[in-house]
Amino acid sequence: MGEEISLAGRFEAERPQLRSVAYRMLGSVAEAEDAVQEAWLRLSRSDVSGVRNLGAWLTTVVGRICLDQLRSRAARREDPLPEQEAAPVRLPDPVIGGLSTLDPVHGILVADSVGIALMVVLETLAPAERLAFVLHDLFDVPFEEIAPVLGRTSAATRQLASRARRRVQGATPAADHDTVRKREVVDAFLAAARGGDFDALLAVLDPDVLVRSDGGALLPSSMRRGATGVAGTAITFARFAAEVRPVLVNGSPGVVSFADGKALSVMSFTILDGRITGLDILTDPVRLAALGLTA
Repeated sequence: MGEEISLAGRFEAERPQLRSVAYRMLGSVAEAEDAVQEAWLRLSRSDVSGVRNLGAWLTTVVGRICLDQLRSRAARREDPLPEQEAAPVRLPDPVIGGLSTLDPVHGILVADSVGIALMVVLETLAPAERLAFVLHDLFDVPFEEIAPVLGRTSAATRQLASRARRRVQGATPAADHDTVRKREVVDAFLAAARGGDFDALLAVLDPDVLVRSDGGALLPSSMRRGATGVAGTAITFARFAAEVRPVLVNGSPGVVSFADGKALSVMSFTILDGRITGLDILTDPVRLAALGLTA
């Protein structure tokens, strides 16, 4: 019994790191929790008396669990879409900070999270590429420890990570890092949208701004570019929101909108040189309800 308690305590000490790994691999808070719980079940059934670094062992276990889930997802997507039909946009679960209603799990994820824009790019990687990149580049796991999970050599694993790194660097937009300045730009965007000031919106939007929206009746799943269309949509959408709260979305200034006490949307901004170059919007009511956001 004492050994079991000690093992449970060591696992709990690693849980924040394991959550972070699983979230970056899966883009889903709920699935990340399930992966971590599965890791505990595997640990409780294993003899780890000879394991010198339990944290590293658990990280690779979580990586293997997530890899299986990603491969299962890929298999389900093999059916082709009807001709002329674009693939729907699916944003990763946003990790929200700055609301008192949120549980500590979200706070742990926010403390060392990555932006929504990067998470979207990670979704485009093949499962093996994503595992190699996430474990090595984001968590410093040696290729020698990742290779057995993938069933490849260390050299082949290194190549996977390198290929993924090039894709991530090529597709992840540049962004400002001044949180105060970014909050000012977001506030200016909100004031212009709620005030119906079209010109003021154009002033804070990059002419080639990219907007991705995920689900919901107000903003169906889509991807579009251009400041003029975005400005018009922002003014229209602002009419439905009774309350707007500034938050942190994956560690960067964002916004949650509420109507009738329920979350209407979560918006994440990519900002460069004082202008909004990217806007990711989650409006799917089912996924919003799962986040537990209240006005």
